Amino acid sequence: MGADIIVKLKILTSDTNQAKMSLGHFSLVRLLETLIMPATRALTLYLGELDQPVITDYQIAIFLYRAYRDRKYKDISVKSTVSSLSKEILKKKIVQMCATGILTIHPNFTGNRVYSIMGKKGFDAGDIACAVDPFAYVSHLSAMAYHGLTNRIPSTLYISSPKSTLWRDFANQRMEKDLGNDLQDYLEHRLPKITRVAMTKIGKIPVSLHSSIHLGAFKLVRGRSIRVSTIGRTFLDMVRAPSICGGMRHCVEVYKEHGSMYKPLIIDELNQHGTQIEKSRVGYLMEEVVGVNDDPSLEVWAKHVQRGGSRKLDPSNEYEPVYSERWCISINVPDLGATHE
Repeated sequence: MGADIIVKLKILTSDTNQAKMSLGHFSLVRLLETLIMPATRALTLYLGELDQPVITDYQIAIFLYRAYRDRKYKDISVKSTVSSLSKEILKKKIVQMCATGILTIHPNFTGNRVYSIMGKKGFDAGDIACAVDPFAYVSHLSAMAYHGLTNRIPSTLYISSPKSTLWRDFANQRMEKDLGNDLQDYLEHRLPKITRVAMTKIGKIPVSLHSSIHLGAFKLVRGRSIRVSTIGRTFLDMVRAPSICGGMRHCVEVYKEHGSMYKPLIIDELNQHGTQIEKSRVGYLMEEVVGVNDDPSLEVWAKHVQRGGSRKLDPSNEYEPVYSERWCISINVPDLGATHE
């Protein structure tokens, strides 16, 4: 019997004889059950506390591995007849949770690696995507909708995640952080690794995955598993990949309507992460569309513009012989180009 249990029983036995009699053997047993629980019950409590609608086999394995290793969950002892988690025990526990309906295999992901958690409400496809891929975040037109920058309702979920090589590096680093000195033991037990799970559809919503060499900039949302690109990064993405932000003409409209309000965030993002051509595009939009003419950062950007025949405002459209001398870019967006002719 653990020290915590002894202390609690001493408190109980210091009460009056009447209190002792009313407690009885049954209540003592119930007390002990609340202080020592099986691993399956600990997992159930853990799932209930998660702010996410789904869980991966890796997340389940990490929780159970720690529970068996430490023999406790929070301050409650975990009862077990084995000293460590094995692949077979993990599979058995997941089967038990599925049999009770607490977990359900998610139909949109192959390999039985993702499970829906019973009773989780108020989440959407973005929450699921970010719970399945720990390095993904909602971006582009989906992020624009989240931030209220567009009146369009995306029929596709746009998410960003690192390229494969970088993703694997992040996964290895996360496992080292999660397991520390126990990483080798965990791997020797053939327990699940962090693995990139293919996402093409969540529910009825198609998923469009965007990977690039650029590291993400996102915000966490309290009480949810979703991660969303910051407002500054969302504006930067509009000139990087306008085709998945509603098209360049729509991005121009968004800059015109919201660029003044978010000018500090846009300028700061470009100063930190923008390339020369991206600064030229945003500099042009801030001056000619938004009407900003007094920001010192724009002057610095303009002094360092690089000339080149392939420099275009819309990177996905054909070159047009309408040119901004100050920003050294082809104004290849209909209507905007007419103002320079």
